[in-house]
Amino acid sequence: MKQLQLRSGATMVIRKAAKSDADGIVEYIETISGESDNLTFGPGEFEMSIEKEAEFLDSIATQNNAIYLVAEIGGKIVGSLHFSGGARPRTAHVGEFGVSVLKEHWGNGIGTELIRYLLEWSKETGIIRKINLRVRTDNFNAISVYKKLGFTQEGIITRDLLINGEFHDMLLMGYHVD
Repeated sequence: MKQLQLRSGATMVIRKAAKSDADGIVEYIETISGESDNLTFGPGEFEMSIEKEAEFLDSIATQNNAIYLVAEIGGKIVGSLHFSGGARPRTAHVGEFGVSVLKEHWGNGIGTELIRYLLEWSKETGIIRKINLRVRTDNFNAISVYKKLGFTQEGIITRDLLINGEFHDMLLMGYHVD
């Protein structure tokens, strides 16, 4: 667990999610799904029951190359990050993450702090050697944050997202854990 003072003055806690967070996470995901087109899902597309989310969180807790983080302000989930490494020995060292923050808290450094926590955790595991991500090529704020944290551009996947009949390209970025 990590406690931080945000730019806004609020105190934020970052911690590993527990099975008991399932209802709060499902509610959080339903909210963020309608706040941004930078996600791989939109409103109503997540389709995860509280029971299934609890099972998922329980399974993450048993893996040594996966983590689910939540950021809270006043006990309310305001951000999350999920990272999973590969399931087989040849890919266990590498994985991909997704990060999100409630729109009302954008610009306060929450996403940056979640990623910093991931980077620290990955070094401590002794397993994770590479972290990948995909970000829309027009999400300049996120790309800037990733670059500041040490991620480098590795390629572009064209037409990776289809939102309201419009295709969007994704930038592949990677971070080498040393």
